[in-house]
This record gives sequence, C-alpha cells and structure tokens, in this order.
Amino acid sequence: MSEAKWALIVSPTQPAQEAAEKLKPLIDWVPEEEADKAVVLGGDGFMLQTLHQMLNRRNIMPVYGMNLGTVGFLMNNWHMDDLSERLRKARAFKVKPLKMEVETISGAKFTLPAINEVSLLRETRQTAKLEIEINGRIMMEELVCDGVLIATPAGSTAYNLSANGPILPLTCNLLALTPISPFRPRRWKGAILPDKMEITIRVLNPEKRPVSAVGDQQEVRDVSCVKVAIDRAQSLTMLFDPEHALDDRIAMEQFVV
Repeated sequence: MSEAKWALIVSPTQPAQEAAEKLKPLIDWVPEEEADKAVVLGGDGFMLQTLHQMLNRRNIMPVYGMNLGTVGFLMNNWHMDDLSERLRKARAFKVKPLKMEVETISGAKFTLPAINEVSLLRETRQTAKLEIEINGRIMMEELVCDGVLIATPAGSTAYNLSANGPILPLTCNLLALTPISPFRPRRWKGAILPDKMEITIRVLNPEKRPVSAVGDQQEVRDVSCVKVAIDRAQSLTMLFDPEHALDDRIAMEQFVV
C-alpha cells in the first residue's frame, strides 16, 4: 500500500501560519488537489469552513485537525512530536452532514449543507412562531420562541448544548431538535429523533415575524419553510489521536460543570 499524500491547509491567523512554518520540514506536503488526506491548522470555525469547501468541490478527503484556535472541539491538540506516527495511528470517524432545503417569502429556494446544526432564529424583537412537522405529521402546531435548531451528534456539544440541548454520542444515529428560549409551550425541552426522519419547520406569519435559517456559517433570511434531513449521499471523515477521539470527548463533555 502506498503512503498517503498529505496536504497542509492553514487558517490565515498568525498562530496557524507560524505553526505551519514549523511543520513544513516534517512531511513532504503536496498541493491540496493532489492529496488524499489533509492536516488542518486552525480552530473549529476554520475546520467547518474547510469541510464545507470540500463538500462544495466534491474533493472530500479525511482531515486531521490541530487546534490553533479557541475551543478546538473538532481538533486534536497542537504539538509537533512524532507527527508522522500520530497521523498513521489516527482513528477515523465518519460524519454525515445535514441537508437544509430552504424556501423564502419571495419564493427563492436554496439547498445548503450543515455539519454541526441548522438553526432558525428570529430576525426582530418579536418572537418567532413555528410549526413543526416530522415525516409529514404535524407534531407541534405553534412553537413561540426565539428559534429552534436541529443538531447532529458532532454538533450536539456546540450551539445545541448552549441552548440546553442533549449531548448525543457520535454513533447513535440520532438528531437533537432543541428550542431556543421557548415561550409557549414554555416547558417543552425539545426532542431526540432518529436521523432517518425529515423535519419540516414552517414559519407562521413570516412577514410580521421574520426568521432566518442558518446552516453552520451560511445564512438565508426571511424564510417561510425549512426542510432538514441527513444527506446520505455525502460523508466526511475526521481523524483523531486515539487518546483524543471525538466520541470520547463527546462522552466526557457530559461531566463538565
């Protein structure tokens, strides 16, 4: 078996650029278009940006991130020791993105991917009023809230956790449907759904109570309807040090106080 060809993808931030200069002599890096795997230097935001670019270009390769940002939940720790050996031993985790189909008040339609979550958020001081449908069945006729989000297991420790949503194990084949500051019904805490289900959210009175839809870092404003489901035609592979694996980190996050 031939050795992997590695590309180095670097955030424009100064710490990432300085780290890249230190790594360049350690491996025979190749241009991204010639590589079959990549090391990504930056933070979680840059990693999501890189993965989205791969989805858009259909040049999807396994990625090994090293944290030179703030949180770095999707990244391995930054250090230079035994890099080639660490890359060889890294564990692979498959992550399936969400597909968000959006229709706006004007009738415009968009299809966007989301790796962490899809969130619907009120655009003005007025609360959003949303209808929630699961697999063609209306489950909630009216949710009055600041918004709602649908999170993957990989994204369940991000915005979803801040909104008091559940942490999902990486291999659980579930999605978290989590309200953001629900006003009515006030005690509704959300739902955990099998990831084979399609979630449709309609905005009630969208002209008076406008809502935006955000797939990770991509926003569509003034939406009228959003459909969300796992995109089974796409798959991303993330690589982690065995002692720093994503499934372990997700499990341990439940004990952080």
